[in-house]
Amino acid sequence: MRIHCKVVVIAVCFGVFLLLYFLGGNAADDPLLKEVGREQKDSSSSPLPFGRDVVAKFARKSSSGVGVRPEEPLRGRKEGKAINRGASVNVKSKARSNVGRPVTRRTRAEEVMHLAVVACGNRLDETLTMVKSALLFSLKKIKFHIFAEDPLALQFKERLNQWPRSVTSRFQYILYPISFSVGNADEWKKLFKPCAAQRLFLPVILKDVDSLLYVDTDVLFLRPMDDIWSLLKSFNGTQLAAMAPEHEVPKIGWYSRFARHPFYGVTGVNSGVMLMNLTRIRSTLFKNSMIPSGLSWEDLLHPLYQKYKNHITWGDQDLLNIIFHYNPECLFIFPCQWNYRPDHCMYGSNCKAAEEEGVSILHGNRGVYHDDKQPAFKVVYDAIRDFPFEDNMFQSLFYPIQTKFLDTVNTLCGRIPQVFLKQIEKTMKKVFEDKVVRHVRPHK
Repeated sequence: MRIHCKVVVIAVCFGVFLLLYFLGGNAADDPLLKEVGREQKDSSSSPLPFGRDVVAKFARKSSSGVGVRPEEPLRGRKEGKAINRGASVNVKSKARSNVGRPVTRRTRAEEVMHLAVVACGNRLDETLTMVKSALLFSLKKIKFHIFAEDPLALQFKERLNQWPRSVTSRFQYILYPISFSVGNADEWKKLFKPCAAQRLFLPVILKDVDSLLYVDTDVLFLRPMDDIWSLLKSFNGTQLAAMAPEHEVPKIGWYSRFARHPFYGVTGVNSGVMLMNLTRIRSTLFKNSMIPSGLSWEDLLHPLYQKYKNHITWGDQDLLNIIFHYNPECLFIFPCQWNYRPDHCMYGSNCKAAEEEGVSILHGNRGVYHDDKQPAFKVVYDAIRDFPFEDNMFQSLFYPIQTKFLDTVNTLCGRIPQVFLKQIEKTMKKVFEDKVVRHVRPHK
């Protein structure tokens, strides 16, 4: 009898052991419980109540728009700021909470846009104002590739490092010397404006960069750079660069009237804003009038210059027009609102895209930021240059522009203020909604 009792006791103990084993194994394999357990250990110094911790976790994973935007899940976390009103968690537990977040979101959030500019002479302040305009509205981080002469390079470094930490955390920059891989460097430097020909060599120099937006120093962004960057996705299988037409009206366009060399399309293209897929440029053989089999980008530049140097007026822009004249299938044309110049309003308004949607990128060529010939352009430039980074944009940027525009309504470009103001107002509203409204949890 005693033997039977012992057998029964052993069987019961074994059964209980098996039951505990399976229950314990399932609990340990549950990813949510494992993650919560880790967070409780990590945040033991200042723990949240368990219920609030789980609610915060699911709020972050929610797709309802409350919390951090998918495009930038790490923004604002590095300094340990709370995501939702009334909640406070440490940086370590926030980093842990990204475990289990879809990889696609993280990849998209960490995407960096590349922007290049070439600055020589007295272009320091103008270039910094361009950089500032790009940072004011853009959502993704930007990596700036700044090509500058030696005296300017030190000034760029000094001025950029003086900007607030809240701004410098959103971008990176690299300074490069002016250099040309083929031909005579002095000739290239004097081709048009000082150092402007440097842009032709970006595919050769920036070998590790896949895609790039190049802009002149006198360009201002009036909406997120993200929007023009997204046009890369609109390229078809043969397109490798994008520019806007030089003019909308052939009878008053420069190329259609005066050019002594081949150019793209009917009015040519303006290279002040140029979006490039550098990988495609480096791997393409370009048709030309010299070598029937085609030439790579680097091999094409110098012989093309030698052939046409006595016939070009606008330097590197003319060479780009010649290249895409022979390779039109390689070029994507974006509307004039992405490269809006005085030519679009000083002869009457001729950029319909800007009339409908507002100016997206303002290009103040002809030196209009620094004289009184086109005060509408100067009003925008002065306002962005003088705007303190951490001030309210509506109060310290948009309203001054709007008010000062009243003094320009008797000028050719100032008489259409909605063209200049529409997009920047829309952009500011979107920035406000993204940075404030979507981050506020609704009251219960």
